[in-house]
Amino acid sequence: MTSLHAPEHVRLKALPKAEIHLHLEGCFEASLIAQWARAECVALSRPQEDLFKFSGLADFLGFLDLACGLARTQDRLVELSYGLSQRLAANGTGYADVIFNPTHWHAWHGRLGPMLEAIDAGFTAAEQDGLPGVGLCVSLLRTQTADQAIELVDTLVALRHPRVVALSVDGNEAAAGRTGPRFAEAFRKAGAAGLRRTVHAGESSGPEGVWDAVELLGADRIDHGVRAIEDPVLVQLLAEKQIPLGVCLTSNLVLGVYPSIDLHPIERLRQAGVPVSLNTDDPALLGASLVGEYALCRQTFGWTDAVTATVARTSIAASFANAELKASLLSQLNGWPAGDAGL
Repeated sequence: MTSLHAPEHVRLKALPKAEIHLHLEGCFEASLIAQWARAECVALSRPQEDLFKFSGLADFLGFLDLACGLARTQDRLVELSYGLSQRLAANGTGYADVIFNPTHWHAWHGRLGPMLEAIDAGFTAAEQDGLPGVGLCVSLLRTQTADQAIELVDTLVALRHPRVVALSVDGNEAAAGRTGPRFAEAFRKAGAAGLRRTVHAGESSGPEGVWDAVELLGADRIDHGVRAIEDPVLVQLLAEKQIPLGVCLTSNLVLGVYPSIDLHPIERLRQAGVPVSLNTDDPALLGASLVGEYALCRQTFGWTDAVTATVARTSIAASFANAELKASLLSQLNGWPAGDAGL
């Protein structure tokens, strides 16, 4: 996590921004997991202080199943959701699209409606307390079948839950192989029903997954997408179509997508005209904060206030917030930075 001087932290917290690539599964605090594990008499695979030391993406995804399996009650989902909203507020985030994948939450299998109600209750309580607004992106897992994907979309369309804004797909691209053709019909149905579409691609696989996200799944935006940099034609397409990427620097470094921040392509993508935003992915598990992600780019790539504001503007424009909230955040952004003379 980037070390910040107080003035820089204050300025970046005050930056009006959204977060568009954030997983509910990645917002468990270690203390909360340990507490729930004791209550359930579940043995953890490693000590609490080492819970978040992952050997790679596969280890990380396996841990998500364990953590989510402990969230067996409505009260625990409410607590987790409310805590996520507090994290957003601590970083000055005005809105977030939060991804969650029902396959990880074993106790809730077959009960998507009640699960959505529990998560919604936590976010509603948070919003009533003045914390940021949240939309939910319900995600497929790459290893699911085409029929399971269509079943999920049909369920979402039948429920018409106002908190749900999008269909997503996530999971280990390298392990699952090519899945775009398998999920094309589910994503088509989702789009026809008015759901937005966001796709994890270009993380553990190369640019081919990003091509499929655009051409087969009709993605409104790409989660990660950074390995598009390996295909200049694809980079040009993303820039021409202005398809935004939800980039997660710390996640890419911790999980070994890139060995160092200096080799990360976010700045090359941005300079090529691809809309990029900064996000935390799984902040509690990976030790990331949204303010820290902005600070990391300013420090590494020399982002000026103007560039910082442009990336924040992309995050708002690419979000699935309603038009009124987007307009409010963009208006606030026009006034940033303000009152910085003494900082």
